Amino acid sequence: MIITGKSAAPGVVLGSIYIYNKNFIIPKESFLKDEEKNFHLQRYNSVKELAKKELEELKNSLSKIDPLKAEIFGAHQEIVDDITINEEIPARILSDLWAGDWAIFQVYQTVIDALHQIADPLISERSDDFDDVRALLLRLWYDQKDDALLSFKEPVIIAAHDLKPSDTAKFDKDKILAILTETGGVNSHSAIIARSYGIPAVLGIEELLSHVKQGQLVAVNADTGTVILDPKEETINEFQKKSADFFRDRENAQAYRNKESKTSCGVKIEIGVNLSGSNVEPDLKTCADSVGLFRSEFLFLDRNVLPAEGEQFDCYKQILEFFGQKPVILRTLDIGADKKLPCMDIVSEDNPFLGNRGIRFCFNSPDIFKTQIRAALRASVYGNLWLMIPMVTSLDCIRKAKELINSVRADLRQEKIPYGDVKIGIMIEVPSIALAADLASKEVDFASIGSNDLCQYLCAADRTNAEVFAYYQSYHPAMFRLIKDVIKSFAREKKTLSICGELGSDPLAVPVLIGLGLRKLSMGSASIASVKRRLSSVSIEKAEQMAEKVLRMETAVEIEKYLKNS
Repeated sequence: MIITGKSAAPGVVLGSIYIYNKNFIIPKESFLKDEEKNFHLQRYNSVKELAKKELEELKNSLSKIDPLKAEIFGAHQEIVDDITINEEIPARILSDLWAGDWAIFQVYQTVIDALHQIADPLISERSDDFDDVRALLLRLWYDQKDDALLSFKEPVIIAAHDLKPSDTAKFDKDKILAILTETGGVNSHSAIIARSYGIPAVLGIEELLSHVKQGQLVAVNADTGTVILDPKEETINEFQKKSADFFRDRENAQAYRNKESKTSCGVKIEIGVNLSGSNVEPDLKTCADSVGLFRSEFLFLDRNVLPAEGEQFDCYKQILEFFGQKPVILRTLDIGADKKLPCMDIVSEDNPFLGNRGIRFCFNSPDIFKTQIRAALRASVYGNLWLMIPMVTSLDCIRKAKELINSVRADLRQEKIPYGDVKIGIMIEVPSIALAADLASKEVDFASIGSNDLCQYLCAADRTNAEVFAYYQSYHPAMFRLIKDVIKSFAREKKTLSICGELGSDPLAVPVLIGLGLRKLSMGSASIASVKRRLSSVSIEKAEQMAEKVLRMETAVEIEKYLKNS
C-alpha cells in the first residue's frame, strides 16, 4: 500500500515505524463555587511557575549544544508570561467562576483560533507554540508525567498526528530516520526542524495513524512525498541502496559546511545566513561570511506590548558582537495585515499581500519605525550593521525611508549618542522596483533579491495558497530574465547584490545565479553545506554556459528538467 503527503524535507529511507501518541486531555466545561475560586487561582499561578521552571531547565540544557532548540523554549517562556493571557485566565476564574483547567484550555484556544486566521503560514503556524504551552500547563495541572519522545535504541521513523515544538526539540536527531505526520505544511515547525537536521519528512498524510502499525516496515521517499507500507523484497533492496546513498550524500555534504565557499575554478562566493532570532548556532561565525537577512519582526510578534528601544538595542548588539566585523543585514520591520501584531489593532484587508505591509506599514507608523532605527543605529557601533528596507516599490519609497533614517541620525548627533557608518539597502521583491533596478541602484548602497515574494508577485500566485501552487514557478523563465537585469544594473553601479530567498539556497538553481553574475547568496543554516558543495563542483565558465541555456528556455518545466540533468 502507498500513502502520500507533502514533501517537507528531502531524503529516502527504509525503517520501522514508531507511533507517537501524545496524551492530551481536553477538560470538561466546569464551573466553581464561589469559595473554590481562590484555590483555582492559586493552583494556576503554581502551575505557571512550574511550567516556567521546566522550560528554563530545558532551555539551559540545550543553549550550548543546540541554540535552535533552546530558542523554542525561550519563546515558550514568553508565552507563559503573556500579559493578556495572564489577565484573562484569572478573570475567568474569579469573575466567571470557570474551573482553572477549563479557563486555561479556553483562553489559549481563543489565541490559537486567532492565529489560524492569519494568512502568512509562518505566523499562523505559531499557533503550535501556544498549543504546546497549553498542553504543558494542563499536564502540570493534572500532575502527569512528561510524555516526551523516548530515547530509542535503534533508529526509527516517527509517525504522529502532529509534532509540537517541544516534541521535536527533545528527540535525538541521530535516532530519527524520518518524520511522518497527519498535519502540517512545508512552513510548519516540524518541517523547519526536519530540514535543519536533514531529516526526511512527509507531512499532511491523511489518516496516517489508521494505516500504520507499531514496528511496521516502511519505505519513505520524501523527495516525492510517498510512503510504501510493508514493501516487497524488491522494493526493500531498492530502498536500502537509496537510503545508503542518501546518508552517504548527507554526510559528504556536511563536510563542506565549514569550508571556504569557492567554485571549482577558485572564485569566492560569499555565503550569508538568514536568521529569525537572536540565538544562533556557534559555528555560524566560521561557516557564514555574513548575516544576509536578519528578520527583526520576531521581536514584535506574539506579545501585547511593542518592544522598547532598549530591548531592541540589546538584541541587535548581541548579534553584531557575535559576528564581529562580518556584515549583519537587518531587515527593518516587515509586518502588516498578513502578519498581525497582538499589541496593535491592524485593520484586516481582503488582499493583505498587496496591502499595508513592510515599509508601507512603517510609513503609517513612523514612531515604531524610528524607534527601531534608533535602536539599530545605537547598536551599530558594536559591529558591521547594514539596514535593509522591505516591500519597496518605487524611488519615492527609498527616498522617504532614507529621510526618516537621516532624521534619526540627526537626533542621535544632537544627543551626542554615537552610531556607526551604516549602509542602507532594499529588498527587491516587487516587480516594479526590479524593473527599475537601474534607477534604484543609484539610490542605495546594496540590495538583496527576495525571490519568494518576487516569484509570487511576478507569477500572480499566492505562495501560501495550495490551489494555485502550480502557478508559483520559481524556475519561470521570467524569474531568471528579471534577476539577470537586476544583476546587470547593480554591477554597473558597483553595488553589492545578494539573494536571500529560497532560490538562493537551491543547489539546482545556484549555478545559474552564479552564471548570471551573483557572487553573494544567503540562506537558512541547514542549506549552507549543500550549497557550498554544489559551488565547489562548478566553474564560472560552466555556470555562465548554464545561465545562457536557461535564458533561452521557454518553460519552468523545461528549465527544471535541464537543471536536474546538469
